[in-house]
Amino acid sequence: MTEPARWPGDAEPAPTSEDPAQWPTGRLLFTVARRIEREWNAHLAGWELNHAGFPVLLHLLAGPRTQRELADLNGVTEQTMSRIVVRLERSAYVTRDDDPRDRRRRAVNLTDAGRRAAAAAGRYRPAEDLTSRGLDDAQAAQLRTLLVAMVRAGREQPGPEDDGATSGRDA
Repeated sequence: MTEPARWPGDAEPAPTSEDPAQWPTGRLLFTVARRIEREWNAHLAGWELNHAGFPVLLHLLAGPRTQRELADLNGVTEQTMSRIVVRLERSAYVTRDDDPRDRRRRAVNLTDAGRRAAAAAGRYRPAEDLTSRGLDDAQAAQLRTLLVAMVRAGREQPGPEDDGATSGRDA
């Protein structure tokens, strides 16, 4: 008989149960996050968007930005942001023009079509419905409070991959 897998540093075997109540919190978060990402991407596909391009449109609502600024805001490399911007250009949601602040750079600008897509795709209710399915109002509010606390804590203390260098994470 094969011995069950063990979590590094644990004396107990890793849980192999199909019952989510037996899973570690990380597995639960990962499973829910992947489901929400798939469903959110399906929602955004109606506007030829995905989870990587949509936040770029939201950042551009505040005005033009360089690709470097967008990469920093989205926690991705400049190379990844370049691919995202190319896709948004193909959908006619953004343009790249001379940056009025620095002629050596290009600024990414939101088009009217991009503004309309951001407004339509970003309606509040669909996002809330995707993330709170199975929860009552009180549970959804509690989840939101906990997630806000986790996001804030992550901003205050860098994780192991946040060593000051630009990482390869995709948005």
